[in-house]
Amino acid sequence: MFPDLTRTDLQAKLRAAGQEHLIAFWDQLDEAGRERLRDQIERIDLSLIAGLVRGTQHGPNWSELADRAMPPRAIRRGDPHNEFSPAAARSRGEAALRAGSVGMILVAGGQGTRLGFRHPKGMLQVGPLSSRSLFEIMIDRLRAVATRFGVSIPLYIMTSPATHGETDEFLARNERFGLPASDVRLFCQGVMPAVDAATGRILLAGRDQVSLNPDGHGGMLTAWAASGCHEHALGRGVRHLFYGQIDNPLLMVCDPELIGYHLLAESEMTTQVVAKRDPLDRVGNVAIIDGSTQIIEYSDLPEAAARRRNPDGSLYFWAGSIAIHVFETSFLNRMVQHRDGLPFHRAHKKSPFIDADGNRVEPASPNSIKFERFIFDLLPFARNPIVVEAGAEEVFAPVKNAADAKDETIATAQAAMIARDKTMFQAAGVKVAEGVPIEVNPRWALDAEEVSRKLRPGSTVERATYFV
Repeated sequence: MFPDLTRTDLQAKLRAAGQEHLIAFWDQLDEAGRERLRDQIERIDLSLIAGLVRGTQHGPNWSELADRAMPPRAIRRGDPHNEFSPAAARSRGEAALRAGSVGMILVAGGQGTRLGFRHPKGMLQVGPLSSRSLFEIMIDRLRAVATRFGVSIPLYIMTSPATHGETDEFLARNERFGLPASDVRLFCQGVMPAVDAATGRILLAGRDQVSLNPDGHGGMLTAWAASGCHEHALGRGVRHLFYGQIDNPLLMVCDPELIGYHLLAESEMTTQVVAKRDPLDRVGNVAIIDGSTQIIEYSDLPEAAARRRNPDGSLYFWAGSIAIHVFETSFLNRMVQHRDGLPFHRAHKKSPFIDADGNRVEPASPNSIKFERFIFDLLPFARNPIVVEAGAEEVFAPVKNAADAKDETIATAQAAMIARDKTMFQAAGVKVAEGVPIEVNPRWALDAEEVSRKLRPGSTVERATYFV
């Protein structure tokens, strides 16, 4: 172990890997700084980094595979020829929820830096009238589903080193928004070093600190196993896991219909998608390649393939991934043994670093390669994977961009929340006056049927109201 190594031994190991510069400032560090740097270096798989830099573990060449790709096996909206009916799916999903066999994984490791919010993104206040945080929005819906089916649903929240402590404190301070402590487990994803794009040398963020970044949502498998969450889920009788990301306030948490399709198809991994509006939408493309269901990143799909259309004019690659899945717990536990098989994806990013003279450099353009694993790369390993289409207006309004962007901002997400709630009221026969915003806490009403039991059909909401 590195903590037992002399400086000479450590230097020899790093020199062999071409990373000796990591201890260039060793003599200037106090003992605490040396210990911190030594510990970070110890956790880096130098041979893995060398392979990634050489490109030997870059993963498949999607450009070459796109010509063989086909649309996925899917449940399409409103298609009378679907394998299973919505009613059958809802019934099956409700039975699983009622049996207490469903849990939830919420990926919440990101910070709101791009939005000018230097805290975990889950703390961001998005509720259009309530100012509820994303965490509260997710937990309110989870509690509403749990109440409806008379069960408790364990929630597993994946954080990152940058957000773990603050997330834990925020949830504790707010008493987990009504969830008992026994139903909430936090687990922290791992990290990977950033490397200089030109040289492949690992960057230093400080004289005593390696430049480290979260290893992507595909790092969930390692963290899931190491944290004991998989054992906890098994102990709770959780057989099916609903998976979503914190930045999507329209997430239909533990949706019975989606879970039901998953079960009826006897799928180990089900993916919810939306139909792409534009060939070049910045979403992953779900496709079948050589009999295997996979996701081709929008940046990897050649433009000619992205623009390909069917005879009726619809897009050939229509299924846009929105990072919502249902997993079999047994599948995740099996794949823990194969987590090293998930490919790393490379992202060219701007990474501040310490130069050879010890000065901090803020690059003006992308200078580094960051390595991430993605959870959707589990799809090829799953038995009977299936894709389920939903309307974006019902399930997907992510918050990713600052207020001056055209879409995926807090404002566009709030507008989508208001629109969905108005549609629910309309289905219940309750009118909302034009231009009047409403927000519905799902613990007040989870669907139109509940709305109709609380408000008289034919009545009109004439002023901005938060129903809670």
